[in-house]
Amino acid sequence: MRVLPRVVTQVAALGTAGLICCLGVTGCAQFNKALGHQEVDVYFQSSASVAFKMKVRAACNNLPDVKAAPIATSVPLSSAIDIVVYNTTGANVADIARLEECVNKFAPQVQGINPVDSSDDS
Repeated sequence: MRVLPRVVTQVAALGTAGLICCLGVTGCAQFNKALGHQEVDVYFQSSASVAFKMKVRAACNNLPDVKAAPIATSVPLSSAIDIVVYNTTGANVADIARLEECVNKFAPQVQGINPVDSSDDS
């Protein structure tokens, strides 16, 4: 009768170890995926309306390797679109330049853009 509890303990320990390994691999994959993430954040003057920001978002969304990030639905649209974020992972320098050129067409309401690379130490 003492063998059964020992076997159950060993099986439980192996199952736990397997679960930890799976979680570790999944976590590493997510971490590696995040490291390659690039985006460009577009900032607006405080007077820019939500409609104007949506117009800029749509106008510059059809460029190669540049896609507007999804808008959060858990907060009001006016807060969710405070800045417009474009996912530029995989975009080259020319793609980023085209995005900047597109956004600059909407000056002076566009305050600036900020390219962000997840591998930056900043």
